[in-house]
Formats: sequence, structure tokens, C-alpha cells
Amino acid sequence: MFISGLQKLTLLDYPGRVACTVFTGGCNFRCPFCHNAPLVIPERLAHDTDEEQVLAFLKKRTGILDGVAVTGGEPLIHKEIPAFLEKVKALGFRIKLDTNGSFPDMLESIVKAGLVDRVAMDIKNCPERYAETIGLKDFDIAPVERSREFLMNCGIDYEFRTTVVKGIHTEESLLKAAEWIAGAKEYYLQQFKDSGDVIAIDGLSAFDEKEMHALADAVARFVPSVQVRGV
Repeated sequence: MFISGLQKLTLLDYPGRVACTVFTGGCNFRCPFCHNAPLVIPERLAHDTDEEQVLAFLKKRTGILDGVAVTGGEPLIHKEIPAFLEKVKALGFRIKLDTNGSFPDMLESIVKAGLVDRVAMDIKNCPERYAETIGLKDFDIAPVERSREFLMNCGIDYEFRTTVVKGIHTEESLLKAAEWIAGAKEYYLQQFKDSGDVIAIDGLSAFDEKEMHALADAVARFVPSVQVRGV
């Protein structure tokens, strides 16, 4: 299991739980606004820890932490992920998984096996603007659509979220994205942050707090549960 890093404490990555965050390395997307290039770009992949170290840490934190957030990169590109999640589950932790939704078979298998308790899935943009938003020339939206449909109907705790970026998103594209997930349980618009290590920052910037709330008010017509994060 390719693990790039471990954040030993987070009160943000797993809502309502005291957790740690496990970062897997590698991703099939190249979102220009991605703030974690060392978790995505092959020649830059960090490998600061490994599975044995993470599990040893978790054993020592049993009863102190109650959650583990697994993020990336894209965790579901790793065929070893079910076995890793099973080991974490065996230690008594609840697990939140972050995913871009492009691996529906793996997602469905993991959820049906009871290996995760919450899923956070990125909705990158409206379907017709997906390829440009994820930094690819072409992209078949069908796998993401399948994951979207599965999460909305399988009964697991889930959220959808969109990192909102000037230069990529508009009110029109966000309205179409919200219509695509109309009726979702939870939807978050996340303010873009320039970490200083963004994949392709040129032409990109953040919407300010007032603009973020205005966008949330607009999309609430389709997803009344929408909230703003990061402002």
C-alpha cells in the first residue's frame, strides 16, 4: 500500500470525530488547482511513511482517536486499499474515505464490505466541463456518474464537495453541477487555497467569502443542504 504521509491529528478531515489522516500517493486526475502536487505527480510522489508505521501508530492511539480519514491523491487507485482498510477497521476505528468517484467498482465493493463509514466524493464541476477541470484532454463521465448514483442510494453516510476556483468555475457551471446531484444529503463548496504547491496556478484564484456564500445561495435551489467551507 503506497502511503505518502500521516497527519496524526485532525478535527476537520472527519466531521464530528477526533481523527488522523492517511495520505495515499498517486492520482489518475491532474486537476490544475490541486494543492498537493507531491501526492499526484509521479516523479514527485512523497513516501514519508508506510503501512506498518501507520498501523503501529493507530494501535497506540486506540481509545484516543476514534476516526481515520483516508485521502490522497486518489486512494482507490490502489488495489491493496481494501486489505489496508480491513486492518484499520480491525483496530476499532471508523473510516472516512475521500475519492474522486472514478473507480465505482472498488467503491461499491468497499462500501458493501462495511470497510468505510463515510465517503466524501468530489464533484469537480458540471459534467460537460469535467475533462478540462481535471486536467485531461478527454474523460468518460460514466464512472463518476455511477459512483454518484451509488452513494445517493446505498444508505452510507456521504458528502459531495466542490473546490471552487476562479478561472475554472462559474455560477452557471456550479448550478449545473448542483442540478446533477439534486437532493444530495450534504454538499460543500470549498474555497480554493493556494498552498504554494498547486499543480498549475496560472490564471487561477479564489472566490472571496462574500462570493462563496452567494454561490452557495444560488446552488441551494437544487441542494438545500449546501454549506461553505474554508472561508
